[in-house]
Amino acid sequence: MTRLFVTADIHGSLHTWMTIKELMEPSDCLVIAGDLFDTRYGNYSHTDFQPEFIREAIQKFPQKVHYVYGNCDVPSFFPGYGLTHGFTTFKKNIFLHHGHGNTPIPEDTDIIISGHTHCCFLEKKGARIFMNPGSLTNPRNNVYTYGIIDKFKAEILDLKTGNSLGAIAL
Repeated sequence: MTRLFVTADIHGSLHTWMTIKELMEPSDCLVIAGDLFDTRYGNYSHTDFQPEFIREAIQKFPQKVHYVYGNCDVPSFFPGYGLTHGFTTFKKNIFLHHGHGNTPIPEDTDIIISGHTHCCFLEKKGARIFMNPGSLTNPRNNVYTYGIIDKFKAEILDLKTGNSLGAIAL
């Protein structure tokens, strides 16, 4: 694994799912900060809303996936995950949650990844890095973004331009 590809708030969008697959490199690990499926409120009559297709695709996905439920996900649709998830990569302790509610963050956390707001955010507070990759489906600020974390930096990228919107050294 060379990078973490960080996203959130896909909301069952087949177009977004296909975009993510195109953007990822074969050695990437996928990190999803909730609302992957949106089986709670999703519009089943919209042709782009394809949570069943995405569920089948992610079960066969060749890369490692870190995922947490969002407030629009129904856990019984894709069992086996939780509201929070901790893992270590690049010698950094990473805490993943969706971002809704008041979630306690473990003390030994280096990078906190959340979603929910549909707006990207990257900031260092003390020794911790806070990242929200924004949304590739429906950004509230009309900027389609995702995050990349490698052994050198955490970064937010603009989908349309490919430009970095900000980076923080690890």
